[in-house]
Amino acid sequence: MAVTGLWRIALTAGVVVSGIVTAQAADQVTLGSASGLPVPRFVSLKTDKVNVRSGPAKDHDVAWVYSRSALPVEVIAESDNWRRIRDWEGAEGWVYHSLLSGRRTALVSPQSKDKDALLALRNKPDAESGVSAKLESGVLGTVKRCGSGWCRIAGDGFDGWIEQQRLWGVYPNEKVE
Repeated sequence: MAVTGLWRIALTAGVVVSGIVTAQAADQVTLGSASGLPVPRFVSLKTDKVNVRSGPAKDHDVAWVYSRSALPVEVIAESDNWRRIRDWEGAEGWVYHSLLSGRRTALVSPQSKDKDALLALRNKPDAESGVSAKLESGVLGTVKRCGSGWCRIAGDGFDGWIEQQRLWGVYPNEKVE
């Protein structure tokens, strides 16, 4: 299974909702009060163990623990040195800022209805281009570039182009350079 290490250890009861979040229009960009960076924005987990808390302080309970570095998460709020994040399943919690990286990563179609379908990774950003690899849902890759509806991603043993809509970790029509 391609999502090895994508587990969350639930320490408290909660409801996980799924959904697609779209980027705000360029003229409606909100900057975080602590970082001065856009909110929302995508980042990734810096380490293999990241505690997610119920509130923005160490005295709040740990809600769950991520156990895989480089997973993409979305920063949706800031409070001093804490960032409220949302993951690909829609779960939200607070993480200390130093556990997050600006490195852009993405998951290949993690919420695909057909989990057994393989998605084509192309040699060029064109649906008619040759296939360089076929990726399972949940594969994690580093985002190299995005534009015109395509993203170049690379990972262990693959490098190529995939339709932007097939990734979680970049916004629709977002340009990444």
